[in-house]
Formats: sequence, C-alpha cells, structure tokens
Amino acid sequence: MKWQRVNNTLLLIPALLFFIFIPGLGIVLALLESVGSEGNITFGHYVDLFEEKRFMTSFLFSLTVTSISTILSLCIGLGIVKAFSSLLKENKYKLLVWIPMLVPHFVWAYLVYLLFNQSGFFSNVFEMGGWIDDRSQFPTLVQDRNGIGIILTYVWKEVPFVTLMLLPVYATLSKSYKEIASLLGAGPYKAFWVAEWPFILPVLVETGAILFAFIFTAYEVPQLLGVTSPQLLAILAYDWFYSGSWSDRPLAFASLVLVGLSIGGVMWLLIYFTNKKRLHITKGIRN
Repeated sequence: MKWQRVNNTLLLIPALLFFIFIPGLGIVLALLESVGSEGNITFGHYVDLFEEKRFMTSFLFSLTVTSISTILSLCIGLGIVKAFSSLLKENKYKLLVWIPMLVPHFVWAYLVYLLFNQSGFFSNVFEMGGWIDDRSQFPTLVQDRNGIGIILTYVWKEVPFVTLMLLPVYATLSKSYKEIASLLGAGPYKAFWVAEWPFILPVLVETGAILFAFIFTAYEVPQLLGVTSPQLLAILAYDWFYSGSWSDRPLAFASLVLVGLSIGGVMWLLIYFTNKKRLHITKGIRN
C-alpha cells in the first residue's frame, strides 16, 4: 500500500511539472518585464500604471461589468435551479443546460451582436411591429459605452454554468431541514435562508470566484462587443503590448501581473473561508 501511494504520487509529477513550468514561466517572465528597466530592477512601471488615467478608467469599468455579470449570472442560475430542480434531474431537461455550455464565448458574443445591434434581428422586429419608426431608434445594446452587450453575453453564457454547479447541491439537499423549519413557523423566505442558504453559499462563492476571474481577464467578448473607450483591462493590456511604443509594453506586463496577483490572492482567501464554512456545516450535520 505504501509503494502504491508513492507510485501514485510519482504519476502526478509530469502533470505538476507541466502546470508549474508552462504557466509559471510565463508569470515569471511577465514579472521580470514589469520590474525591469535597462537592466535594473524598478517598480516605476507600477507607479506609472496608477498614474495612467486609462488604466484606472479601464479597471473601474472592468470591475463594474464583471461584478454585474457575475451577480446576475448567480442570481438567475440560482432561481432556475430552485424553481426547476425536480425537472433538471432528468437528462432530457439537463440537455437544455448542457447545450449552451458547448458554444464558445466568441460565438455567443457574435450571436448577441446579430440579435441586438441596431441593424440586427430585434431592431427589425421592433420596426416591423411599429414600435419604432426607424432601426436607428433601437437602443444601442452592443458596442456601447456601458458594456450592456458584454454583460448580456456573459449572463447568457454563464447562467447554464451556474445551474450545473448548483444542481448537485440541490440533488443532495435533504428536504427534512426545510420541513423542520416550516414546522417551527418559518415561512418560505425564512426557510430558504435557514435550511438552504448555508449549503449553497460555499458553492455560490466558488462559482462566483471562477466567473469573476474569467470575465475580468477575458479578451474575445469585449474585443467584439466593446468600444475603444472605455476598454476592459484585457483589451487595454493588448493595445499596450502591441502598440508601436516599446515603453508601453512594461505597462501591459505590470497590469497583467497586478491583476493576476490580486485575483489569485482573493481567490485563495475565498477558497480558504469557503472550505472552513463547508467543514463547519459538515461537522454540524454529523453532530
């Protein structure tokens, strides 16, 4: 048994080496580029980054779009699972959730563009229905300064992911907790917070962290549906990296390193406290 445990550990080494060296090498090189200047170590690029108005505008815009997309995805996904959890146990209904997961984000963004742009499907429907006189009167929902098209894409795409993450929780959630809460006089709202919320909260936090990290650093959707100003951070970093000025490249690396370390730190804290909460719930059930 001891040899088998050691052997299993050795089998993990190739995967660990790949995970450490490939992404790790990129992170180290990006970090060196962000602090290097003419062969010297300096944090001046990070100072320049915070003095750069475009960075702060892009950061706040990215934070807003990402937060709205994540919160809406979590709320809608939770509502769908809570309302249709009994139906979603059947494979034929699960397919309705699985199919959108197969579509890439870029394809989904292009679909949103075809549906919601001012010469798209819905603008034609509104014009033919007499609700607007001309397609130019249709509200700008894609390639807009508020990021509505980007938010629509991510909410539409990530709700199925949230649903699939929450389904196992509701599948294993005992009905007895809710029944006990109801017997003690709790209404539907109170019963949800007492009997369901403690069990789904860890999964919601973990799912929200995954969505937030992905959306905050994504490139393809804001590239298609965004505008030149304000830009999401990934677009700004890309522009800095491929601009004609070599002096902008350290800013691109500095912004990516800063965002990566910040998201990594927050994710670690969330996972730590989530696991602690889950362990507390597990012990409570056993007791």
